[in-house]
Amino acid sequence: MPLSRNPKLLFLSNDPLKMSRQLGAQALTLEQAAPLRDDISTDEITPIPVLAYFDNRLASYPYVGLKTGAVLPIGKDDVVSRGYEVTVAGKRYGKGSSREHSPLAEKKAGIRLVIAESFERIYRQNADNIGLLTSTDLSLVPRLLAGEDIPLSELIGSRDTLSTAILKSGGLLNYGRDHLSNETDLPAECSLDLPAGPLTFAEKIIHRHLIKARGAEHVDYGSGILMRADWRFIHEYYTGLCAHLLHDCFGETFELHKPQSILAFEDHLSYKRRSPAHLGQNLVGELDGLSRAHRDFVQRHGIKAHGYLPAEGSEGISHAMMAETYALPGQVVVGTDSHTPHSGALGCLAFGVGTTDMANAFMTGSVRAVYPQSLRILLQGRLAAGVTAKDLVLALLSDSRIKAGLGVGKIFEFSGPAVAYLSTDERTTLTNMTAELGGFTGIVVPDQETVRFLKERRDIDFELESWMSSDPGAVYADTIELDCGEVLPMIASPGDPGNGCSLTDMTERVRVDIAYGGSCTAGKRDDFDHYFDVINWALEQGLTCHPDVKLFLQFGTVDVREYCEQKNYLSAFRRFGAELLQPACGACANCGPGSSVDKDQVTVSAINRNFPGRSGPGQVWLASPPTVVASAVAGYITSFSALRTRHETRDMGIAEVCHG
Repeated sequence: MPLSRNPKLLFLSNDPLKMSRQLGAQALTLEQAAPLRDDISTDEITPIPVLAYFDNRLASYPYVGLKTGAVLPIGKDDVVSRGYEVTVAGKRYGKGSSREHSPLAEKKAGIRLVIAESFERIYRQNADNIGLLTSTDLSLVPRLLAGEDIPLSELIGSRDTLSTAILKSGGLLNYGRDHLSNETDLPAECSLDLPAGPLTFAEKIIHRHLIKARGAEHVDYGSGILMRADWRFIHEYYTGLCAHLLHDCFGETFELHKPQSILAFEDHLSYKRRSPAHLGQNLVGELDGLSRAHRDFVQRHGIKAHGYLPAEGSEGISHAMMAETYALPGQVVVGTDSHTPHSGALGCLAFGVGTTDMANAFMTGSVRAVYPQSLRILLQGRLAAGVTAKDLVLALLSDSRIKAGLGVGKIFEFSGPAVAYLSTDERTTLTNMTAELGGFTGIVVPDQETVRFLKERRDIDFELESWMSSDPGAVYADTIELDCGEVLPMIASPGDPGNGCSLTDMTERVRVDIAYGGSCTAGKRDDFDHYFDVINWALEQGLTCHPDVKLFLQFGTVDVREYCEQKNYLSAFRRFGAELLQPACGACANCGPGSSVDKDQVTVSAINRNFPGRSGPGQVWLASPPTVVASAVAGYITSFSALRTRHETRDMGIAEVCHG
């Protein structure tokens, strides 16, 4: 649907008074609305509880989680009732989760065009896929306000040929349907116009999986490409929407492409009956509907599924299980979760996609991307004692170059001497949080540690192949060098994972109400080793969890829980006072115990993102696994090393120091 001649513009301003003026029917100019909000996440466009809907009810909810100053200025039905057609915002619009509900809610509310200084990759691709126009050309704003009739070609702008073809088709499924009707053998690997010269390891994987298609014949940085996917996976938040989209496009009867390489997970909603966010909004019944839709799709199409446990929890978080059970070096893995890059630690190209992308991949076996540049992260030296991969990521996130957008849309290749000292579990933290770094994906070139991991976890005797490396002279957009020996335990203050600093630089003592260890980023075997190290030390000193702190430890997969049982960790965790939770995304996605229920509550958490509202209304500080548990001992945010030092250098008991 085209824009009207005089569309109403909604400026997402950083000033709550300017937001109030607009909602009160006062029109603003771009200059009057400044400064625009940067870093608007999909958690703010459509908060987690909104994902219970995948139909026209979404029209009521765009921007209900948007925070300007200390307020949430936009309420239910504000956008649709006021007739806005254009949204204008600042930098890195749509960061965070891969949820397609965000652009879909905007479109259903009447938004036809989103203008921002820059967009996150998954959000913009999701918008393309449903026919929602996006532009980084702010000069369009005064022309729209003046009532100028701007042609579609200008609104699309200088997008790559594949994106243009998809937008002109009205969305990806229309494009894919046309492609299916015009191709007798899809996907078909063909010779393409490829870049010459030395290649990165990730580029080699891409080239081995490329598909030739209309709009994707030429391959160069920034061009649209289609790839054959080795694995496609979806979870229960999105399966119902995916089925809805497929039925709309292909009718009630259709066949999926190679269903044996499709996996379905129930990992987000297994704790819905203990989720403050869902209970508070009476959404449990709606969420049960999502699970029914998920299981119906799985049964109808014969897809392999990993589901809920009999009581609470699930078999495991989707992308964590992909790394433990399925992904192999050199493969392409796509999933409906922004943390799909988790499996890049094994040397595969793993990235998150939206629901329409997955629906198209289910039908065609192909997945859309933009041919990305690579950013080399050169990890020098060796991590100091007590420093983890989570601290490295928080240090990278605080880097001014990353905060300025250097990594947006790029492949992060983690390399350098320090990588050899990192286990695969620790490497998954690096690649997983490429989502927070703004990247397309993260990857580690497979080595003997990868071989060891595959033998230990899956009893696979994997042999590295000669092509599995980055060529000397391969082209990188840039290199960020990090001396790991200089990184200290880190913390990221509430609001954004990029708000990082060293714990030694904190100038105030931050009390803690909730300590949470879990999620895909911090629910692995190595993470539970860290939790145990701190807890075991505390118990040896006669200490337990601080009486004012509630500690939650949540396993990432059943395999991790069984590992902890074998290592005799569980009794120590319980004696310390931790509540143990079965595998699930849990509080990380505001979907279970460990979420805050009050804006004044303070959480120290080992999850991967702390956007406003992400884990409840309270304040979330991001930290490493040992810092989370050390803080649970102290009652305030502190590192394990600082906790031990205070205990060892004072005559008084640690209980008096921490609990007094």
